[in-house]
Amino acid sequence: MSLQGFFVPGPYDDGDAVTGHYYEAASADPGRAQVWVYSDALSYAPGQVLRLHAMGKAGQARLRIAREGLTPQVVVDTQIAVAFAATPPDASVRGCDWPQVYSLTIPPEWVSGVYTVTISVPGHQSQGLFVVRAAKPVARIAMVLASGTWCAYNDWGGSNHYQGLCGPSGGDFAPQVSILRPWATGFVAWPGDAPRIPHASPLLTRPRYPHMDYARAKGISKKYASSGWAAFERPFALWCEGQGIAIDYLTQHDLHRDAGALDGYDRALIVGHDEYWTWQMRDHLEAWIDAGGLLARFAGNFFWQTRLSEDGCVQTCYKSEAEKADPLAGTNRLTSYWDHPKVGRPAAATMGLTGAMGVYAGWSRCAAHGSGGFAVYRPEHWALTGTGLGYGDVLGGGSKIFAYEVDGIDYTMTQGLPFAAEGTGLCGGLTIVGLSPATTLSHSTGPQDADPFIGYLDAEDVAQKIYGRIDAQTRGRAARGNGCMAEYRRGRGAVFNAGSCEWVAGLIARDRPVEQVTRTVLLGDWRAKT
Repeated sequence: MSLQGFFVPGPYDDGDAVTGHYYEAASADPGRAQVWVYSDALSYAPGQVLRLHAMGKAGQARLRIAREGLTPQVVVDTQIAVAFAATPPDASVRGCDWPQVYSLTIPPEWVSGVYTVTISVPGHQSQGLFVVRAAKPVARIAMVLASGTWCAYNDWGGSNHYQGLCGPSGGDFAPQVSILRPWATGFVAWPGDAPRIPHASPLLTRPRYPHMDYARAKGISKKYASSGWAAFERPFALWCEGQGIAIDYLTQHDLHRDAGALDGYDRALIVGHDEYWTWQMRDHLEAWIDAGGLLARFAGNFFWQTRLSEDGCVQTCYKSEAEKADPLAGTNRLTSYWDHPKVGRPAAATMGLTGAMGVYAGWSRCAAHGSGGFAVYRPEHWALTGTGLGYGDVLGGGSKIFAYEVDGIDYTMTQGLPFAAEGTGLCGGLTIVGLSPATTLSHSTGPQDADPFIGYLDAEDVAQKIYGRIDAQTRGRAARGNGCMAEYRRGRGAVFNAGSCEWVAGLIARDRPVEQVTRTVLLGDWRAKT
């Protein structure tokens, strides 16, 4: 059975676009027209060797490498030989182990950026990507690509950190995922008509997810809108290029292995969905901020601790099974929530906000009929200069920038202004500029409008992990949350945190106030401002 192209149902697929398990995989038929590719690393510096691994129907394939941009710059266009190679059943976990088909020493003139790899044979093509880092900073801003989250959501081969072919049942999610496999269709490039995640289903009806309906119908990854270069960082980067804002690029994996990855940059930029982080990534980012760095974060859902293998090729996250299954469950490297008491490193200490404060907005029945933007509480804040917004106005409501997954903080209200509550784990002062409600609980009035995808289990998991029990009080605490736009000061540096995955939707829509805030944060001199 095949859905479309190379998409197949998992062993427990129920046929539903939302709850079903369907994924992209190579064919075991050596005569079928197919070709697949991946690089041996996520990023390279000039002088390092790019190695591409591939398999396909025996013969010649066209290889094209281009630097992404408003006008992509083709740097390689050639023919290479490919041959059929078997794909291990656990390729998602351990890698595909296909032969090397191409290598190139990265030339010094290649500009830092994201480079797409398109490989094609008659009847099929697939895409990969890699990042070229700057040998030394060229731009003032370094975009830290959310490679940990890309890896967690990539479901090529059948398994990721959400669903999979693992465990005793052969149908469980994968605690380990490998980078040595192709990116699922939709992670490198989007079809032009693909919907984004935010969607408000009519009240009193069962929530639907148009992006997953689209994915199943079109034969692309059901996670295409949740993560990947194409979903968030690419449209943000293209907007920056159109504004004349120069950016260098590196990955979270680079930040993990290199404590000096951000040295020489005035500010760092994180965009979209950066849910998964290692201890080392946090260490290195915090040290850079404390030394005076400015972090501009237009992203949401800072949530899970992960670990990387020594070579950086395998990511581990046991998630909600961590206390039972993680070999390091007795240590603070437990791959669970950052806000889990056994981890002991609150998310807010780094970013000023946390993904464990409600998280969902604008989809399912989770604040889906809310404003879609940040309600403004401190219009005099420097970040809102030039927007014209006042107290109680909403930033980005029309373009739905407050959506999908968001980061917030427990707060109190005094004389109409929100302040961070005590005991939130902050290491410095937090100024809440705007906020809106979010929730982990998809409410319903009965079976007819209950959501089998989100439902109540997320709220109960947060209640159990963070508050130690599940009852009406803790479930309510887990369910009642928010997302914030805030300024966080720690050390000699600062974080401007617009805690929402979908901020980029405002740039795509050319929402003027959203664009103004983005320019101010990226280009303004806010180091000394309060």
